[in-house]
Amino acid sequence: MSAAPESASWRYRHEGLRIGGETLNRDRTFAVHHPHTGDRVATVAMATADDVRHAVLVAERFRSRLSRHDRYTILMRARELIDSRREEWARLITMESGLCLKDTDYEVGRACDVLMFAANQALVDDGEIYSCDLTPHGRARKVFTTREPLLGVIGAITPFNHPLNQVVHKVAPAVATNNRLVLKPSEKTPLAALAFADTLYEAGLPPPMFQVVTGDPAEIGPVLIGDPHVELVTFTGGTEVGKRVAASAGYRRTVVELGGTDPAIVLDDADLAETARLVLLGACKNSGQRCTAVKRVLVQAGVADEFVALLTEQARQLRTGDPFDSQTDIGTVIDEQAARRIGAAVDDAVRAGAVLRHGGVRSGAHYAPTVLDHVVPTMAVVTEEVFGPVAPVVRFTTDEEAVQIANSSRYALSAGVFTKGLDRALRFVNELHAGTVNIGEVPGYRIESTPFGGIKDSGLGYKEGVVETMKAYTNVKTFSLPWQP
Repeated sequence: MSAAPESASWRYRHEGLRIGGETLNRDRTFAVHHPHTGDRVATVAMATADDVRHAVLVAERFRSRLSRHDRYTILMRARELIDSRREEWARLITMESGLCLKDTDYEVGRACDVLMFAANQALVDDGEIYSCDLTPHGRARKVFTTREPLLGVIGAITPFNHPLNQVVHKVAPAVATNNRLVLKPSEKTPLAALAFADTLYEAGLPPPMFQVVTGDPAEIGPVLIGDPHVELVTFTGGTEVGKRVAASAGYRRTVVELGGTDPAIVLDDADLAETARLVLLGACKNSGQRCTAVKRVLVQAGVADEFVALLTEQARQLRTGDPFDSQTDIGTVIDEQAARRIGAAVDDAVRAGAVLRHGGVRSGAHYAPTVLDHVVPTMAVVTEEVFGPVAPVVRFTTDEEAVQIANSSRYALSAGVFTKGLDRALRFVNELHAGTVNIGEVPGYRIESTPFGGIKDSGLGYKEGVVETMKAYTNVKTFSLPWQP
């Protein structure tokens, strides 16, 4: 695994593109910095438009003959390789992202789960059979379906916040379905993606099935999206960029998983202590940089004072600092500029009347876990995606008002509802605008095989998760045969 760090120290390195089984260096490079110190930790080759076109052409010309068992074996071997080097992988992700080791070790475990689910799903016969003699107009025939890989190439673009798991979620289903994929990872966190490519090659994957181009998204992103050999574009990232990606893709399949202002709704019959613990972690883990992080805490007025006190106490217990310290609970956000944006959103809310209960402190790329109270639903801190460890509390009176506030957002990704009442829970499941509603859990709860995605400005309604992604990556072919009953 050439891009992973040693367990005890980091060795500065240069990384090249991964195209056609070769590591290609380029004169133009960009730097990767460790957000905690600002130190430059790597340089990475910048792909040109011609590099991207070459990678797509290499992929388009390749036709995989891997059996289902071959694909299963490769994915499970990749999982074994990653799991056996788990500490190295966690340190690699921490080095390029600033996320603490607690978070990056968890991410490595999630990526291993994706590989396992994709491997097992590759063994599942996904065809269907339909009898045709069901009506007077039918015949003695049966219709069969089978799923085939796409004729063209998959173009994938991933964000910085989960440098390994977001990549694996795009790539593992492609391998499982015998597709070819060209990836452009975030220029802020490309090292895990490059290391993952090397791991798949080590596990036996033919290199044309997965290639990585790195560089300026404005320069190479449109080339990848617009290449005529790219049949499907899959993008995870910000909403405004995602809309531009979907518009640029034109007449081709497009899967975009975008942002959210995910609510955690706390009703007056909830277990307040346990809910406060879950909500605070839901807002702050991964430094709050998750599309499904808790970004609005809607609390029923009768229990709001008690709940905010519990939430604030939870925030005080979180330890921030050096992300390589095993005791650190929250590392940095992706860079100092991002931390400044978070601070500006919090400061604007306080000036508009919100009450700062804890946090609100920035140091470089660090932003302390923050609890804001008496937030108004129209404040930008809850209408826009802050993407940091901030828990803004909005008070409501009735269940109807909670639904109205939650649904007023232009986003509709995930939601969590905390109540002991089944009738109340089911009402929120039925009435909330969201791709996922978790009862008694935070919005981000899921496992790697389950359907995941949002509506409205959170996405086009297509689902991710291993099973749904494999469906999106395949074409259904229908055929029929004579069949005597």
